[in-house]
Amino acid sequence: MIEEKYLEWLNHPQMDADLREELQQMDETQKKDAFYTDAKFGTAGMRNLLGAGTNRLNVYTIRKATLGFGRWLLTQDEHPSVAIAYDNRFKSPEFADQTAKILASLGIKAYVFESLRSTPELSFTVRYLKCTGGVMITASHNTKEYNGYKVYDRNGCQLIPDLISHVIKEIDSISEAFVEEPVLTEEQKKLIVTVGEDIDIPYYKEVLTIQLNPQLSKEDYKIVFTPQHGTSLKAIQYLFKQVGYDCTYVEEQCTPDPAFSNTIIPNPEDPRAYNLAIEYGKKVDADIVLSTDPDGDRLGVVVKDNGQYVLMTGNQTGSVLLEYVFSQRKEKGLMPPHPVMFNTVVTSDLGELVGRDYGVDIEKTLTGFKYIGDKIAKYEVTHEKDFVFGYEESYGYLIKEFVRDKDANQSCLLIAEAANYYKKKGLTFMDVLRQLYAKHGTFLETQTSLNLPGADGSARIAALLKGLRDEVPTEIAGQKVVRYEDFGTQKYYENGKEAELKGFDKSDVLKYFLEDGSWIAVRPSGTEPKCKFYYCIKGADQKDVEAKRDAYFAAMDKLAE
Repeated sequence: MIEEKYLEWLNHPQMDADLREELQQMDETQKKDAFYTDAKFGTAGMRNLLGAGTNRLNVYTIRKATLGFGRWLLTQDEHPSVAIAYDNRFKSPEFADQTAKILASLGIKAYVFESLRSTPELSFTVRYLKCTGGVMITASHNTKEYNGYKVYDRNGCQLIPDLISHVIKEIDSISEAFVEEPVLTEEQKKLIVTVGEDIDIPYYKEVLTIQLNPQLSKEDYKIVFTPQHGTSLKAIQYLFKQVGYDCTYVEEQCTPDPAFSNTIIPNPEDPRAYNLAIEYGKKVDADIVLSTDPDGDRLGVVVKDNGQYVLMTGNQTGSVLLEYVFSQRKEKGLMPPHPVMFNTVVTSDLGELVGRDYGVDIEKTLTGFKYIGDKIAKYEVTHEKDFVFGYEESYGYLIKEFVRDKDANQSCLLIAEAANYYKKKGLTFMDVLRQLYAKHGTFLETQTSLNLPGADGSARIAALLKGLRDEVPTEIAGQKVVRYEDFGTQKYYENGKEAELKGFDKSDVLKYFLEDGSWIAVRPSGTEPKCKFYYCIKGADQKDVEAKRDAYFAAMDKLAE
């Protein structure tokens, strides 16, 4: 089957020249990985290696996905329209162009940005232009070898499984092995509309409304910012100039370079992403160093603490930001009647404790900001609860819901304000975090992962999850498992009893709650060939949680063998 698919691609008369050359150079292992499956929609759309094959991102897989998405949109609206944005990656402009042409060939209007824009601005654009859907061409924080394709509904939210299943059905119904570039009529060409500053300015104006203390003096407060070669530069330059921040930009990383030439890795979760930015920080004695990922939805924070630059985790930043937002809202009488915040099942418990301290309800979702966006949309209709914050442990935050995806541009602005606010009180973000630990208990949140690429890797991940289900541990590192949740079977087990796990879609996630207040979760990544292990460790102090971490790592390594 793999060889048949390979030969079909190799012998296709209109095969792209670069892809044909790649096909000709493939060995058997490369063939297997490129053709053993089709590129699929995961946690955040399709994300895969660029190249030739059904399990790669290329013009053929992009066209096929767009044709399926377009056919589904035609079932949702008599005259559908789609907003399209893209980041700095290899093939991103070409994929956006092909997406627009396929949609136009179906009679669907396509609003395409003139140059790279961020994921949150794409979400905003769908809502602002009242589109039926949206497409974002990006592989987020992945390395240069990747690209991706995210699809959005009319609310500016990534499609949840109930909706994406219809798109997948349409894609699977396409009989052609290769969807060719359409030759558009003059009328169809008119359906492709270029947008740019006419969307930027309304979006920036909305972002500026999230400020809670705009009157704060900006004197003696310095920021270093890097967009990691990506999409947020223009937005952050505009926003910081409007507000008056003294910001130094990491010049080498401000070019939209698809090779990411001047960064080790464009992932704000990785300490190596900050090497150059911290050098800048030391030169100008910056108070805070901020880094967005290439598509501008994730934000990382490095703060100066006791003379050292310290990278905060997404959980730590989220907890401190919650403390700032909720304390200021309460102080200013801005907390709505029925406040609710959303986070995920693999996000730290500390943020939940902060929220409850301010009378905010907490609702958890599966990993993927689409679930948070979907909950926002439902409460927008029912008015039962009022959104006040949404975040994930993976460095994604949303302050105001005019965007329905995580928004690093919003986060940059408000984190800069919060750090400035606390500095004027003689505190760093780490000081505030230590205050939260003193009040709620010390937490250490971290994760490890098994990188298992290719067909063999997928099989090993499946076997790992099966093994953990077949033999559920009753204790981990000497700590009793007091509750076990299986989001795949949608069951939980507690006090010897089994019950239904309600309110979640099926997902291959296992979570173990331990008697000391810690928990551990196991989850295959939806965007990368790896299995992730999440740890939320609670203890008496820093020494205690670090000792527990080492014991839990060793225990989970043994279980995963």
